[in-house]
Amino acid sequence: MMQEAILQEAILKEEPVIADPMVPTLYRVERYIQESYDTFTLGLKPSSPADLKEIEPGGKQYSCSPGQFNMLYVFGMGEVPVCISASPGKGGLLCHTARAVGGVTRAMQALKAGDLIGVRGPFGSHWPIEESTGKNVVIVAGGMGLAPLKPAIQALLDRRSDFAKHIILYGTRSAGDIIYKEDLENWRAQHGVELHIGGVRKFLGQITIDPANTVAMICGPDILMRFAVNELMQHKMSGDDIYVSLERNMKCAIGFCGHCQFGQHFVCKDGPVFQYSRLSTLYGKPEI
Repeated sequence: MMQEAILQEAILKEEPVIADPMVPTLYRVERYIQESYDTFTLGLKPSSPADLKEIEPGGKQYSCSPGQFNMLYVFGMGEVPVCISASPGKGGLLCHTARAVGGVTRAMQALKAGDLIGVRGPFGSHWPIEESTGKNVVIVAGGMGLAPLKPAIQALLDRRSDFAKHIILYGTRSAGDIIYKEDLENWRAQHGVELHIGGVRKFLGQITIDPANTVAMICGPDILMRFAVNELMQHKMSGDDIYVSLERNMKCAIGFCGHCQFGQHFVCKDGPVFQYSRLSTLYGKPEI
């Protein structure tokens, strides 16, 4: 109730809320993109032009790492964890891609340009961009799993000369579920990038990699991730070089509520990005 009272006062004054890190900062919707029939992207900016440069306690600019997530708060509805699909960069938009599957995300889908939304974060671990320097990188995404991988792909392409071969495998249930169609075409056109859309299982069996000089990043439905991990292990890759994102059951972002517990890990605090070697004794076990 106190959080809502603070937010309501800030909305009336049209000021960002920065006094308490557990209280969302107010942003305005600048752009709405319908990615597929049930998936959308919100492009956000701070609610006041005066706060475009300094919007956080201590005067720090907003920054995040590929793979992290924010908590998005829809006034009067509640908040949900949503992956960051693009960071603000130089005057750009803070973007989040979500699927309308519940009350809060359906309310987010109904937002229009100029509407306010609360942002809390960023939270969580990130994809191993620096650790991949000089190596081949295999990206495996299924459905909405491409959203948290998009900033990693862009970070790799922005520093194309720092990495070896790029392989991107993306699969969806149907052509209507494909998101980021324009980005996919742009990535396909990049020098040194192999992009395959469709049968991820088939392509995984066909790729040629140097297992000692390759890093893999995987996000998607659980069954796809398990298959991808097993296939890459068949290619003799080490579990230390395979990273998976477990964006499941996250609720509070700080591991307090317990919804995100995965064995001894809390996905909100310890993840969502994990080295597979840290999860190998738990991954795929029923009831975990």
